Amino acid sequence: MNDSREVQVVVIGAGQAGLAAAYHLRRSGFEPDRDFVVLDHSPAPGGAWQFRWPSLTYGKVHGMHALPGMELTDADPARPSSEVIGAYFDRYERTFDLRVRRPVEVRAVREGAGGRLRVETSDGVWSARALINATGTWDRPFWPRYPGQETFRGRQLHTAQYPGPREFAGQRVVVVGGGASGTQHLLEIAPYAAATTWVTRRPPVFREGPFDEDAGRAAVALVEERVRQGLPPRSVVSVTGLPLNDAVRRGIEDGVLDRRPMFDRITPDGIEWNDGTRVEADVILWATGFRAAIGHLTPLRLRGRGGGIRMEGTRAAADPRVHLVGYGPSASTIGANRAGRAAVRDIRRLLERQPLAA
Repeated sequence: MNDSREVQVVVIGAGQAGLAAAYHLRRSGFEPDRDFVVLDHSPAPGGAWQFRWPSLTYGKVHGMHALPGMELTDADPARPSSEVIGAYFDRYERTFDLRVRRPVEVRAVREGAGGRLRVETSDGVWSARALINATGTWDRPFWPRYPGQETFRGRQLHTAQYPGPREFAGQRVVVVGGGASGTQHLLEIAPYAAATTWVTRRPPVFREGPFDEDAGRAAVALVEERVRQGLPPRSVVSVTGLPLNDAVRRGIEDGVLDRRPMFDRITPDGIEWNDGTRVEADVILWATGFRAAIGHLTPLRLRGRGGGIRMEGTRAAADPRVHLVGYGPSASTIGANRAGRAAVRDIRRLLERQPLAA
């Protein structure tokens, strides 16, 4: 018994990468609902941006690139990025009639009948000849484990749960992580907190001057090499360094961005190093990044020995029907746009070579 609806392509996720892919499918002659479908688990347009904290205004956003075919213009830099980008994505979906279905949770992607992929969701089953996975990382915050973590009497939270700086008024806050989120959190929290402490595994690398196209390509190439080898991807930001802007310079001068090496254990009252140094804390904020949200692809057994999915461009090397956009080297917003176009071009070639399923 056939319990599924058939399309040529299923797109999972309607963030930057998923919408870019849907746009290029539309441009290539694919019709939404008939030839392809976009499934998004979020309650509203905006991808992961809709969950960002209110104090992350559009003016603070690092490297937001416009979606293909529609510029983001006249955005108020003082308005929360969640509102600006949510409204922009909503307008984009309606302008290009992408007909995103939400909220739909994709539970598993399996081998289906007739060489098709079976996409099992909270809204039934879809059968597709190809898949574009654009699920990003927001749903998989990374929480490191350290001795004593469960004994801490204060509050622990991740960037994904960050409520804005005012909630930390009068508290002693430890921020863990050397990325852009960690430094933004520190700069925001410091005026309200009783004290802040910054700890990172590696010394932060600050980048001065413009980040030109050559530097961008070099950074993306480093991430791309990892996924070609089947290793778990690192973020593009991890190899670009932190921009040394005026706010960061002030934070360094004021001692807010005075980095300490990673602690060795967590105590009921704070953190501790092996040399006996201690810092008392009320809050530990883990700005430790995210991992790719691809658990629903597990039945396809795409992971290799290196722990990641070996990629050839946007295509999974183990299954040419499966493309990952917004993954590894295409995790940046401009990279997601390019990846969406490349994935659609590759899928068109694949479908032209394969006969239609009976």
